[in-house]
Amino acid sequence: MSIERARAHLERFGLADRIMEFDQSSATVELAAQAVGCEPARIAKTLSFAVGERVALILFAGDARINNQKYKAQFHTKPRMLAAAEAAERIGHAVGGVCPFGVNDGCDVYLDVSLRRFDEVFPAAGTSASAVRLSPDELERVCAPCAWIDVSKLPEA
Repeated sequence: MSIERARAHLERFGLADRIMEFDQSSATVELAAQAVGCEPARIAKTLSFAVGERVALILFAGDARINNQKYKAQFHTKPRMLAAAEAAERIGHAVGGVCPFGVNDGCDVYLDVSLRRFDEVFPAAGTSASAVRLSPDELERVCAPCAWIDVSKLPEA
C-alpha cells in the first residue's frame, strides 16, 4: 500500500508517528485542511509534472498556484501535469495522496518557497485520507535530495 511506503520512508527519520489517517477524504486542499484542522494555505500540495523522461514533484503551499513563466525558466519547458493514471504508475502514489515519500525511481523532488511562510505544513502521506505534520526544515530533510525553487504565485492580498 502507498501509505506503507510513505510510513517506511518517514520511519527512517523517526517521523512516522506524525502521520495522521482520516475517516474522510483529504484529497483536495480544502478537504485536507478540514481533516487536519488548519488553514488551507498550510496544506503542502504535491503537483506532478513531466520533465523529459523524469517526473518533477513540486510541493506548494495550498494557496499557491503555478507561475508558468517561472516554471519555464526553471525547467526550460512548459508545465505539463501528469494524468491521474500516469501519476500513479510513475510516482507510486495515486492522485489525492501524491507525496514525496517512498516514490519510484525517476522522480525529482522540489520544495516551492511558498512553504517557507509557515512553521508547520501538512503534505499527504500516500493516500487520499492521510497527512503528516512537518516543519519546512523537516520536509527538506525527509525529501533529500531535493531543492528549494520559486515557481509559484500567491493570491493577491
